[in-house]
Amino acid sequence: MPQPHQTSRQSISAAGIERNARIAPSILSADFSELREAVTVCQNAGARTIHFDVMDGQFVPNITFGPRVISSLRPHFDLQFDVHLMIVQPERYIEEFTKAGADILTIHSEACVHLQRTLDHIRKNGAKSGLALNPSTPLNVLEYLLDDIDLLLLLTVNPGFGGQKFIPVMRNKISESYNILKTASHFIELEVDGGISPVNAKEMTTLGANVLVSGSAVFDHPKGAAEGFRAINNAI
Repeated sequence: MPQPHQTSRQSISAAGIERNARIAPSILSADFSELREAVTVCQNAGARTIHFDVMDGQFVPNITFGPRVISSLRPHFDLQFDVHLMIVQPERYIEEFTKAGADILTIHSEACVHLQRTLDHIRKNGAKSGLALNPSTPLNVLEYLLDDIDLLLLLTVNPGFGGQKFIPVMRNKISESYNILKTASHFIELEVDGGISPVNAKEMTTLGANVLVSGSAVFDHPKGAAEGFRAINNAI
């Protein structure tokens, strides 16, 4: 297995966080019969991170794929594999997904009772720990977890399906999250997922996000995924 792809990171300073914004194409919107080709297209277009939406049909009303898809793709790419677990009791599958090749493993606060323990378990298994929050979940869950996360993922649509419209009130949540993350003792990436397109991508980075997950805007682009990726990349 190739070594996890290391993305460029900057440290926190008194003036704030220096962030190099990047796009993480979500293969949820790709043709599942040609996933390797879809990831290759994104890589050739300049993607450094690929986002995997794992859904169990319980936490969200959709079913996608499990660790076998990740382990099948892992030998062919040294991209960063950003795995978002939209499943109940994610603590049961931490070792399975990290062994499959996840570089970042993100769990939902709403789906896990022992959050700190599970986030620590992710790191001990060699992945970066991510915490995801649904649109209606308040930010106070972060109060005692900043030391335990490497990434905060804000859902800007209700999770479960691609192609939804960005929820406008999430703009405030993104900027508030950014200000909270600046108080941490280490760099924490701020990722947004849901309704991201060339129209709003630049605004997301202005609000503080440095990782933009986009599925349908990339893979449903009329000129193909490479042009979809470039359109967002050019916007930021």
